[in-house]
Amino acid sequence: MADDAGAIAKDARERAYSTPLKDFQVAEVSHFTSDTHWPWFERLRREDPVHYCAESEYGAYWSVTKFQDIVAVDSNHEVFSSDSSRGGIMIADAFEPSEDSSFIALDPPDHDAQRRVVTPTFSTAGMAAMEPLIRDRAAAILDELPVGETFDFVDKVSIELTSQMLATLFDYPFDQRRNLPKLSDMALSGPPPADMTPEQMMERHAGSCRWSCRSWASGTLARTGRRPTT
Repeated sequence: MADDAGAIAKDARERAYSTPLKDFQVAEVSHFTSDTHWPWFERLRREDPVHYCAESEYGAYWSVTKFQDIVAVDSNHEVFSSDSSRGGIMIADAFEPSEDSSFIALDPPDHDAQRRVVTPTFSTAGMAAMEPLIRDRAAAILDELPVGETFDFVDKVSIELTSQMLATLFDYPFDQRRNLPKLSDMALSGPPPADMTPEQMMERHAGSCRWSCRSWASGTLARTGRRPTT
């Protein structure tokens, strides 16, 4: 396996350094699923740290790959907006009204006002308060793992613990916690297959996602008299 990994890494490096910069597409999903994105970004940082990709499955986009440049972009919302009405924060985002967005796809002052609501939960004190629960759940999950047989660590440990804690944080029904990674996968799955019609895309992803999210939000509103914060 080590030899295979080494061959894959070597091939990726050769392709990264032989591909003309004008043809670079660092957003190609296979770079990340194969863990071979490293030489592509390495070359961009050395030769073209602010790179323009004119054509891709996502459309045209810029890649900013040096730390100080990233800080400059991220701290200047007046020039580099995150607002969904201007295209949002993800490479495949479409333009949509700000009213339908979470706070991460908003600019100040709207972003700041909504972020203040969730910040206390993720402060040092907030995380310390949750530490006993996280430890108890992690221990329970590990204790329940099968012994003497092969199992999927990602599914039984990584996804399970993450789903449990997200359900608690979001006040999401605990018995439906495995919906949360599914919804995330739907939202982040990238462009649809070329032969998938818009109607099929809606039926496969958006419909189930919206139904689940709206059901949860309606239930939270009914129980607490307030809408959940997104």
